[in-house]
Amino acid sequence: MSPTRREFVAGAVAAGAAVPLQRALSLAEGPSSGAEPKVYDEITIAQLQDLMRNGVTDAAGIAGEYLARMSRRHGELHAVIELNPDVRTDAAARDADRLRGDVKGPLHGIPILLKDNIATRDRMQTTAGSLALAGSGVPRDAFIVERLRAGGAVFLGKTNLSEWANFRSTHSTSGWSARGGQCRNPYAFDRTTSGSSSGSGAAVAANLCAVAIGTETDGSIVDPSSRCSLVGIKPTVGLVSRSGIIPISHSQDTAGPMARTVTDAAIVLGVIAGEDPRDPATAASKGHVAADYTKFLDAKGLAGARIGVPRPHYFGYSTKADALVDAAIKVMRAAGAIIIDPAPIETAGKLGKPEYEVLLYEFKADLNAYLAGLAPGANARTLADLIAFNEAHRAQEMPFFGQEIFLESQAKGPLTDQAYLDARAECIRLARTEGIDATMDKYNLDALVAPTSGPPAPIDLVNGDADGGGSSTPAAIAGYPSITVPAGYAFGLPVGVSFFGRAWSEPTLIKLAYAYEQASRMRRPPRFLTTAEL
Repeated sequence: MSPTRREFVAGAVAAGAAVPLQRALSLAEGPSSGAEPKVYDEITIAQLQDLMRNGVTDAAGIAGEYLARMSRRHGELHAVIELNPDVRTDAAARDADRLRGDVKGPLHGIPILLKDNIATRDRMQTTAGSLALAGSGVPRDAFIVERLRAGGAVFLGKTNLSEWANFRSTHSTSGWSARGGQCRNPYAFDRTTSGSSSGSGAAVAANLCAVAIGTETDGSIVDPSSRCSLVGIKPTVGLVSRSGIIPISHSQDTAGPMARTVTDAAIVLGVIAGEDPRDPATAASKGHVAADYTKFLDAKGLAGARIGVPRPHYFGYSTKADALVDAAIKVMRAAGAIIIDPAPIETAGKLGKPEYEVLLYEFKADLNAYLAGLAPGANARTLADLIAFNEAHRAQEMPFFGQEIFLESQAKGPLTDQAYLDARAECIRLARTEGIDATMDKYNLDALVAPTSGPPAPIDLVNGDADGGGSSTPAAIAGYPSITVPAGYAFGLPVGVSFFGRAWSEPTLIKLAYAYEQASRMRRPPRFLTTAEL
């Protein structure tokens, strides 16, 4: 996969990183060590709320069950990089709130995992999977963490990821980080979860949490969601704040929910969306934020919708994925959608080069600003410091692949360089004006649909990731929203279909995605096998 379309991975197994976590998981598990209660398999947020509301269990009991599940699955998946040492205390506090009648919202008492590039001002670390940031303190919670805490969510811990959100090497392996080791796909342990929100995808798919938060620059929410048979929402850039999230690109970065249902993803989006003075991009969201995105759920939402299929560019990577998405399009048509096929994005083949140039420039500038704001005592304050750290700890940080992207980014100048300004202008023109907007105007579309990615490829630490194709790039570069929904399975391996469209079109996309989900009901839980056993 070329560096212009990678899902921004990285990774490497630090020899001692997984052992302490396994110990912590065992200690956290408590006395429960029997079979997993089936009631928690594929359970939704609403069902968990019903259990607590009816006194069947409480937030502390739910958190304990998920901790036990993480303990049992950790050695197979390496989806979790760190536990929240205060999770039981936090859950008990939410139970006390409930007893007082103070239920803070739909996420009250709900167990959530956060990707390890999202800052939490507590006893958990925020490292992007890198040993360089181990022990470094953050000045405050990320804005979305503040929103989730205020909404009563219970943080179970941090998820493993492709180190540095997979923006370190051109030959990296998705799901690998020096702190967390190699994350594995619960549908086939020898297959990739994709990246960079690898652990978030694996954990939700394996029912180790109710929902998780991922982040995306290009593909890092939707691709792992697709390859783990999940719903993933990549919002419009500016709908969800990035403050307190370790950055790649202020033009393209966003956080978003990863869940087993469209409903659960919509619930989480309503909690984390909103303006934040620390992220200027969110000022543009004024008038576009919904307090409750579940109001857009409509099982008949496909009726009369005009949906374009951007062939040929986002098809042809995988015959199996193409067949599943073609079947999904038939379901949409049967549900009343008007399908325009083909509805090509004419600029599709021109996006990679300017995107990569923009990311190289913005990564250096944005990461240096983030590192400079860390608490006193941090190991690194600049990208140059990280490069030096990796060289000094090559055996732990670079046993399989290097830091070519770091070096390329470090060589770039400031954001006032004409080369950067020209590349960014080209991105906007090709992805927005002459890209998604032009296609949707020409065919009068409500949304576009395409395969999110191919089936998960084998993990390959020798050669790095294989290019499985994908359709994330136009919406990623444009800063527009996209939603992936399970479309089916190729030999037991998940494939997703993506709905994407104009800026701030989350209500429309959620309506369409939900209607398709209800008409198809494709998600199946993993069986925790290898490819040979499928």
